[in-house]
Amino acid sequence: MGDNDKASSRMKRKAYEEELRKLQVELCHLQEWVREEKLRVIILFEGRDAAGKGGTIKAITEKVSPRVFRVVALPAPSDREKSQLFMQRYMERFPAGGEIVIFDRSWYNRAGVEYVMGFVDPDEHKRFLSLCPQMEKYIVDAGIILIKIWLEVGMEEQERRFKARIDDPLRQWKLSPMDTASYRRWYEYSRARDMMFEATSSKHAPWDVIRSDDKRRARLNCIAHLLRTIPYEKISRDRVKLPNRSNKNSYDDQVLRGVKLVTERY
Repeated sequence: MGDNDKASSRMKRKAYEEELRKLQVELCHLQEWVREEKLRVIILFEGRDAAGKGGTIKAITEKVSPRVFRVVALPAPSDREKSQLFMQRYMERFPAGGEIVIFDRSWYNRAGVEYVMGFVDPDEHKRFLSLCPQMEKYIVDAGIILIKIWLEVGMEEQERRFKARIDDPLRQWKLSPMDTASYRRWYEYSRARDMMFEATSSKHAPWDVIRSDDKRRARLNCIAHLLRTIPYEKISRDRVKLPNRSNKNSYDDQVLRGVKLVTERY
């Protein structure tokens, strides 16, 4: 399929926005249910660089409360964190009752970038793959809903997105030395991904793979999958009615006095 054919097959913006709104309404219902029932949910996003993790997370979170949907995107570990147990800095961010924590990359860094780039030796990598399913069993047995999403982008589409970032000043910040290294090591990342799937896709915590060459379809498919995976019910609420203003017209607050107003340039 040529570039023109691929572009024409991508979901149109109007259709995408219509479906996204419907799904975001359901996410608001899910949010109320999670808060009411004090559920604890972890959603972790992994995938190749430029697979669309950030945009998908934004589509999930842009209409809900950050007090319920909490996004965690950890930087590289500090010297102190390097001396801790590997999972320690992730567990500190785990949800309390009534929270959904979204990890924008997670402990699976050890199976991906750390392994491919040589930041951990093969024995540490093998130990992680061996222990990870046990650790996730403890998480699930503790009553936490754990959902693992892998966004899979194709080689040509990844290259197109990287080139777009190079040319767009609004997206150049997304490029890092790790991104260019991951581009060069495409096949090494493929092998690392397959090893990770084989070792850590368990009955209690399977991997859910979403193709993301079409970002809009990927976002919709991801949200629909989350809504199917997390059981919830719509909570009825009394209709809100605004009360009357107290002491109406008792004070003129339309004119701000003694303050500096920002120049209106637009």
